[in-house]
Amino acid sequence: MVKKRVLITGANSYIGTSVEKYVLENYPEDCSFDTIDLKDAAWREKDFTGYDAVFHVAGIAHSDSGKISAEKEKLYRSVNTDLTVEVANKAKTDGVKQFVFMSSAIVYGDSSKVGGKKNITNDTPVSPANCYGDSKVQAENGILPLADDNFKVCILRPPMIFGKGCKGNYQTLRKLALKLKLFPYVKNERSMIHIDNFCEFVRLMIVNEECGIFFPQNIEYSNTSEMVKMIAAAHGKKLHLIHGFGWAIKFMGLFIGIAKKAFGSLTYDKVISTYKEDYIVADIEESIRRTENE
Repeated sequence: MVKKRVLITGANSYIGTSVEKYVLENYPEDCSFDTIDLKDAAWREKDFTGYDAVFHVAGIAHSDSGKISAEKEKLYRSVNTDLTVEVANKAKTDGVKQFVFMSSAIVYGDSSKVGGKKNITNDTPVSPANCYGDSKVQAENGILPLADDNFKVCILRPPMIFGKGCKGNYQTLRKLALKLKLFPYVKNERSMIHIDNFCEFVRLMIVNEECGIFFPQNIEYSNTSEMVKMIAAAHGKKLHLIHGFGWAIKFMGLFIGIAKKAFGSLTYDKVISTYKEDYIVADIEESIRRTENE
């Protein structure tokens, strides 16, 4: 197999640096990497010729709750949508063979209410609940028509990604796990993926020159309460799950977005996440150990 030359857009991104590190440490014969920063206009002068794939991870992450300003909305559109389409067009013009785009499960909207279920299948339409999600949908709509026999567009819609050094909701759960001795048990299910499993999936997408829309996830669905307990256990702490408080969390979820985010349900049907090659390198317990103990 010929080694793939990969250009990562987005300097110092968690996903981009993780993929590069994982592949170079485990499969150095598969890919070589360069990274380009898109924060100023200089990237437009770079020649993409000779790259087999562009892995586009540059974007504005979702960090808002509630209504956002018109200025922030414009920024989401400019960076997450317009810039993505511009980079994809340049990649195609310069003869790159594949464009891999980091989208998100956010294109399907919010989690279910606490106590509810939300399972996404191949037939589930996109339904973004906010400007961030819509900016990802519009980016997808802008790059999919570029696909042809010589230019493959590969869209990844992962659920929550967690791992050593990650940001976001996982860190909130981690803080709770390290501080508390008791935690409410709430019955819910969430699709998630450990960073190593995701990196392996990205490697396979590039090596196999895939095109289309993909939904990578861990084999197991995660339960928020059990996950907090596993995080505590990774630090030698015993955390007790208390049953009977589900009603209180459900009530909080009516008013507090973070309760809905943490304890609502959002799953990908496991059928849509299967792939012709195994990409799971760590199960959920090993994923927690790698995240907490490396």
